[in-house]
Amino acid sequence: MVTTTPTPTHRAQVFGSPWEGVYATHIESSRHYGRHWHAVYGLGLLDQGAQSSASGRGAVDAYAGDLITTNPGEVHDGRPLGTPSRRWRMVYLEPSVVQAMADDLAIASPQGLALARPVIQHDLALRTALDQLLQRLAHWNEGPQASTSVAALACEEALAHTGALLLGRHANAALPQASAAEAAAAMRQVRDRLADLLRAPPTLAQLATMSGLGKYQLLRRFTQAYGLPPHAWLLQQRAEHARHRVLRGASLADAAADSGFADQSHMTRIFTRQFGFTPGAWQKATASPPRRPLPQ
Repeated sequence: MVTTTPTPTHRAQVFGSPWEGVYATHIESSRHYGRHWHAVYGLGLLDQGAQSSASGRGAVDAYAGDLITTNPGEVHDGRPLGTPSRRWRMVYLEPSVVQAMADDLAIASPQGLALARPVIQHDLALRTALDQLLQRLAHWNEGPQASTSVAALACEEALAHTGALLLGRHANAALPQASAAEAAAAMRQVRDRLADLLRAPPTLAQLATMSGLGKYQLLRRFTQAYGLPPHAWLLQQRAEHARHRVLRGASLADAAADSGFADQSHMTRIFTRQFGFTPGAWQKATASPPRRPLPQ
């Protein structure tokens, strides 16, 4: 009888981001990682399988759907638990990035910030936010056409939202109570700024500075005011702009360029998602016969 040894599995991808201090990894591996540490914070999602590991707070087990964390300098290891391999995605944040998040959220931590648990369970909001952040970072790395200013804004929003949930719920300091003051005028200013700069929108940090708010507060208040975060609102505004340009006789390629889309296919995806029909169908429907004003 011949006994075969399973071929070890190890597939790894690393993704950059719009910022120096943030990167992500997607890994599927059967490896047993020895004890090691990172100089950065780590937040990850275990997508498949299970893992047993040492941490700065003792031995822990994590299962599919759980969130996993590491602090800078925290010694840990990792090995599959009950399955040949496991698959996980991580985002890594330089301490300066996390400190900036804490400052933005007005979290005071004289002793330094630390993530309280190596395994986080039953936090659907954080898991959903992290998954969105990881997906947006992967999209950012798909090529030059994906690395647009609006894609960067989407990444920045996802990072701010994920950071606020992580630090507010799972760090060693609590978020202060949010101010009840309304910021309607500031949100209108932010909305108008986005509308004026369809082709090269400001960053979330620039919008926050303009409004006098932190990035997370801006994100929350803008969404409350307009039902969408800034980048999603911007995409819809681009689609509306393209619709009007086509109505006035612009070619589809010109409408896409004038509205800030990376190319015509990108416009078609957003346009169809918003209106339920393609720009080409809209062009055909509005080209002839000539329309007259409604009778008075």
